[in-house]
Amino acid sequence: MSEEKDQLAAAVVNHMMEHDQFSQWLGIQVLEIREGFSKISMVIRPEMVNGFGIIHGGVTFSLADSAFAFACNNRNVLSVALDTSINFIKPVHVGDELTASAKEIHNGQSTGLYHITILNQHQHVVAEFKGLCYRTGKPLIKS
Repeated sequence: MSEEKDQLAAAVVNHMMEHDQFSQWLGIQVLEIREGFSKISMVIRPEMVNGFGIIHGGVTFSLADSAFAFACNNRNVLSVALDTSINFIKPVHVGDELTASAKEIHNGQSTGLYHITILNQHQHVVAEFKGLCYRTGKPLIKS
C-alpha cells in the first residue's frame, strides 16, 4: 500500500514540475518523493546573487517553498500556503548546491504543517523553513 501511495506522490510532483515554470527556471531537480515528503536540489547561478555578493534570500525561500509545495500536495489534494517563515543561518554563494528536504509534521483534514531544512553541499544547514498549508479537497491529477 505504501508503494502505491509513493507512486501517486511521484506522479503528482511530476505533474506539478511539468507546469511549474518558476521551479524549472530555478533549475530545481527532484531527488526523492514519498507521501508527505520531498527532497529537491538546485545550483546557485550568478544572477541569483544580491548586492552583498551572496544569494538573494528570495531564492533560498523559493527552493524551500517548492519543497513545501511538493510535500504538501503529493497526496493529490490541492493544498496552498497559509503561513510560512524562514530563518537564514549561513550565507550561500554562487556555485553552491542547495538541497531542501520537506518533512511532514502534521497531516490534518484541512491543514498540514511541514518543516523544511536547506543544506549546502558541505551538509551545513543554511536555512530552516516552516510551512502551514490549507487543503482544498480538490485533486491535482486524475488518479
